[in-house]
Amino acid sequence: MSIGKFLVKRLLQGVLVIWGVITIMFALRAVSPGDPANLIVGPAADPEIRDQVREQYGLNEPIYVQYVDYVQGMVTGDFGYSFQSSREVTTMVLERVPATLELAIAATIIAVVIAVPLGVISASRRNEPADYGATLFSLLGISTPNFWLGLMLILLFAVFLQDPMETYLGFSFPQGRRTVGFGEAVITLVTTGYAGDLLTWVRHITLPAITLGTYFTAMITRLTRSGMIDEFGKPYVTATEAKGIPYVLIRYKHVLRNTMIPIITVLGLQLGTLIGGAVITETVFNWPGLGDRLIQALNARDWPLMQGIIVFIALGFVLINIAVDALYATLDPRVTNE
Repeated sequence: MSIGKFLVKRLLQGVLVIWGVITIMFALRAVSPGDPANLIVGPAADPEIRDQVREQYGLNEPIYVQYVDYVQGMVTGDFGYSFQSSREVTTMVLERVPATLELAIAATIIAVVIAVPLGVISASRRNEPADYGATLFSLLGISTPNFWLGLMLILLFAVFLQDPMETYLGFSFPQGRRTVGFGEAVITLVTTGYAGDLLTWVRHITLPAITLGTYFTAMITRLTRSGMIDEFGKPYVTATEAKGIPYVLIRYKHVLRNTMIPIITVLGLQLGTLIGGAVITETVFNWPGLGDRLIQALNARDWPLMQGIIVFIALGFVLINIAVDALYATLDPRVTNE
């Protein structure tokens, strides 16, 4: 199968996934108790006003008509209007996307910077204290709930150690909502040369990124370790050692390089998972991303906004998966035959 046909197949599968998500979200809204009109105008409003609202939002139409209109709106990018704020859902979603992407990418960078060297050390010093320490770290990272870890990091660094850090290091990690985004900070740095906004952004994102990336770090560490151990047992390593090539060169140029293909695949797939899994972390740290807005929509039972956010997250996850499949098919053409 050619790469083009392979990607078309993946794209069609992605369309089916998105359609399934849209259908499930509509079904959940249809079977949930309560009248959406009461959420918009309040239960004490006059019946005439509630009838006008139902007609305005198409809530008085048969369920199949509502479903068709709902799917058509999603296909054209019209997610409707928020019940709570009467703003376009598309606008409310897109304005929170940069913050979520910043957090997911920062968590990925932290995970890679820590996990790959740790996995290399663990594989190179198998059954030694360094290996046991890396294995214990991986176990703790996978087992620790990120909401608990986030709360502990806030208590430790933003509360108990705030004054000592200010005194001895000259900075501390803030407790409140961030005041500047990455794009704004970079623009300020480029146009004025002032780096204060960028440093403020770094201070705000450090603890959330560590919290979100801990599980990812542990997983990549274990993947790197197991991949390198598997590569060390292959004949080409023995052959290169017999030629007198230095062990360090074998480890990094050959073994680690061959281990990176599955790691790159997992990196791409987990980026989509991080975007969807940032809900709890954003809530704990009051981070102004999609997760924070989704929790607000859930509390207000704002169905159009909830649907828009979840469909957007699913769309992002599918697109990232297709991109990873394309990269993997380029690196290893054998996958196109699967």
